[in-house]
Amino acid sequence: MSPSTRTTLAFSPPTGEPSAMAPRPPTPALDDAPLAPGLYVVATPIGNLRDITLRALDVLNACDLVLAEDTRVAGKLLGAYGLSARLERYDEHGAERARPKALAALAEGKAVALVSDAGTPLVSDPGYRLVKEAAAEGYPVFPIPGPSALLAGLSAAGLPTDRFLFAGFPPPKSAARRTFLEELAPIRATLVFFEGGSRLAASLADMAAVLGEREAVVARELTKLYETLYRGPLGALAADPRLDAPKGEIVILVGPGLEAEASVQDIDTALADALKRLRPADAAAEVAKALGLSRRDVYQRAMAMRAER
Repeated sequence: MSPSTRTTLAFSPPTGEPSAMAPRPPTPALDDAPLAPGLYVVATPIGNLRDITLRALDVLNACDLVLAEDTRVAGKLLGAYGLSARLERYDEHGAERARPKALAALAEGKAVALVSDAGTPLVSDPGYRLVKEAAAEGYPVFPIPGPSALLAGLSAAGLPTDRFLFAGFPPPKSAARRTFLEELAPIRATLVFFEGGSRLAASLADMAAVLGEREAVVARELTKLYETLYRGPLGALAADPRLDAPKGEIVILVGPGLEAEASVQDIDTALADALKRLRPADAAAEVAKALGLSRRDVYQRAMAMRAER
């Protein structure tokens, strides 16, 4: 897009804003500086359209091509700010077809922007291979940071943030989901998941069964009109009727649990006591749940302790 076609940014509150009557900031003009050729990875709002950055608007206004997970969603965002751009679909189904076109545009010295439906691209969204191949071909890749449901959830959860692991979407089936969670159980960090409303209650129940009674937060509709955060132990959240099948986008955050403070001696002490009363498998299950550890790992330790006797 040439500098002569750039527009002035108007801050009209989009439909559905929490406070449409809030005072409007001064209306700034978009930056007229031309974009350097390269791939721009642009974060977009996760709900409230006013969360977009001025730099993101500069890029979307001036780039030659916008690759969008859903061109209809991207079109609404651009339209809310009076912008227009050439849009091409880039989702998990059409990425193999769209990627060569994007790389060809980069080869021609064009500025290409990559956006997801909401938040920061590549966080549970397509785009990884495009960034990898663009970098491998020597094209500049520019991060344009901004909204992220992952970081928004962490900032409001009140759980430890010095170490955290983003685990994406859990598997949809319970058996696979429990195996997936068992692999994460030993990790001494806050765990962050995305989940759909229809599977939320089942996921929370499996988390409580595998991870134990850890403190957790369910963040729903972050930055949107009906933003809600539910806090409590995993078991209580799993049983909460309000979370049976809520609508909207959901982030689950699970605290690191007691295993963050449990030493090898703590585990062995708990196992020694449980083995006096229970079979190894049952003893391992009891200790794993109490300490938020992997049952498989605790069972292996229980068998080793039994052999040492």
